[in-house]
Amino acid sequence: MFKEYDVIVVGAGHAGSEAAAAAANLGSSVLLITSNIDNIAQMSCNPAMGGVAKGQIVREIDALGGYAGIVTDKTMIQFRMLNRSKGPAMWSPRAQSDRMMFSAEWRRMLENTMNLDFWQDTVDGIEVENDKVIGVKTAMGIRILSKAVILTNGTFLNGIIHIGEKQFGGGRIGEQAAVGLTASLINLGFDAGRMKTGTPVRIDGRSIDFSKLIEQKGDDEAGKFSFTDTKPLTTQKSCYLAYTSLEVHDVLRTGFEKSPMFAGRIQGRGPRYCPSIEDKIERFSDKSRHQLFVEPQGWTTNEYYLNGFSSSLPEHIQFAALKKIHGFENAKIIKPGYAIEYDYFPPTQLNYTLETKKIENLYLAGQINGTTGYEEAGAQGLMAGINAHLKIRKQPEFVLKRHEAYIGVLIDDLITKGVDEPYRMFTSRAEYRILLRQDNADFRLTPLSYKIGLASQDRMDKVIAKSENYQKIIDFIKSQSVEPGEVNTLLRDMDTPEINQKTKIINLLVRPQIKIKDLIKNVSSLATFLKDTTVYLDETIEEVEIFIKYESYISKEQEIADKLSKFEDIPLYESFDYQKLQSLSFEAREKLSKMKPKTIGQASRISGISPSDISVLIVYLGR
Repeated sequence: MFKEYDVIVVGAGHAGSEAAAAAANLGSSVLLITSNIDNIAQMSCNPAMGGVAKGQIVREIDALGGYAGIVTDKTMIQFRMLNRSKGPAMWSPRAQSDRMMFSAEWRRMLENTMNLDFWQDTVDGIEVENDKVIGVKTAMGIRILSKAVILTNGTFLNGIIHIGEKQFGGGRIGEQAAVGLTASLINLGFDAGRMKTGTPVRIDGRSIDFSKLIEQKGDDEAGKFSFTDTKPLTTQKSCYLAYTSLEVHDVLRTGFEKSPMFAGRIQGRGPRYCPSIEDKIERFSDKSRHQLFVEPQGWTTNEYYLNGFSSSLPEHIQFAALKKIHGFENAKIIKPGYAIEYDYFPPTQLNYTLETKKIENLYLAGQINGTTGYEEAGAQGLMAGINAHLKIRKQPEFVLKRHEAYIGVLIDDLITKGVDEPYRMFTSRAEYRILLRQDNADFRLTPLSYKIGLASQDRMDKVIAKSENYQKIIDFIKSQSVEPGEVNTLLRDMDTPEINQKTKIINLLVRPQIKIKDLIKNVSSLATFLKDTTVYLDETIEEVEIFIKYESYISKEQEIADKLSKFEDIPLYESFDYQKLQSLSFEAREKLSKMKPKTIGQASRISGISPSDISVLIVYLGR
């Protein structure tokens, strides 16, 4: 019935969809197995992509040739660039999406991807011979062979949904859990654990009094995620802000005795940075209110998502508390909030390629690795899909380092440090965040992806043209001067000192008060020059401004990254016997033997490994 595939991808969420697309676009024959083909890349929680650090990841996925940025651009209903008041390393794009269009567009793109087949079924076991995966076994009793398998099961592995004292199996409300696969992996020697996440009520927008809420519009000029020619939004839909109150908190507390979290029925650890509303009012009892984001689910639906009101309390408590929120006095609930517990596999059992250490050609990506968020899942899926394709063709692995991408930070954190709670990305996790800005993801990553055959020729041509224009503009700004009469009025208006003689344009642009668009309006030679620079003009001009204003910081950070990489890439082999190095601390010998790091850099980031332990390793290797 089935041919032998190069790659089987299990699960069609954000990780599985990116994995299948990447492997297929590279030329592998791929089978994507999902329990419900109508829910491909479904937005199970909030209807949004991007956000702080997550927006950088989406742009990196796009720069590498993934689909998330394109799908988001085609289905967004609002765009905002977060943290504009801060430095450009913190700028993070975020989009509200039409969740139904989002899933439909993902399916359309996948169905138009060559080399990709689909099968609706549940995988309950993997097939292994001589510690190497050879395929999967499904709930229908079908055995399908492949050279590599990527597991992206999300929250479905032995998923249990909690609403108050009610418990029932499910990977999402209304969808069955996946049973059997966890046991299959444990029997192969893998460690497993439990985690928890949650989601809030969905509300009928016709029952919300928006006049009592604070409107939150999108940016005046909507941006986009993809570096391709997707079109920016011309019309946007507003979100709204609401707040809880002490009265709301008092109502919620009446349900605490029936809370599965407080009663101990939930054993899994929940996300620190996206806690339930009951967890927030307990942990932050000094706060009289908490902010809520009222987010539309799409262009044509009345359904709204109440971001910040995640809960597993009994539904009647959720409803009673909701009606105490200003603007929600007559609210009608479409779907209650709930918590979900699910199995995950500690990611320290993986290599940098996301291949498992125990079973060759078996890859894990997404929430199965203990992460949370569509963006983190998509990034892992993309990297697993790339590396599965490369591995079965005996080509070099594709690994991104911490100074090359947020994706590199994400994977290094997972496999080196492990997780004890659902992991989400923040800009603070990246030590090279000035280098890893959202605006330069194409410069950083498209050439790398093009080299392995994923990023298209068209993408690469755009990067080359953009790079040439970028350098031309920088050279012009560094070499050309302006007269005092051209800019002194602008300088006075911006409350910055006037000039008395001809001055290089760059000397004005480095001033924090002066923007390049202001200079274009006042310096005719600059405006004339830029008329000939038409490729990605606005985006390129913004990148030029960032580079000029932060050039010294960018250079310093790059210098640090280059210096550390001298030790970062010193290899440590899997057969290395750490026990014989008595100069290492006992803890170091124990953890290095267990983790088997690939490089000195990875070893240095393992908890409990001291600088002196690293020095011992370097000296030994030098000998």
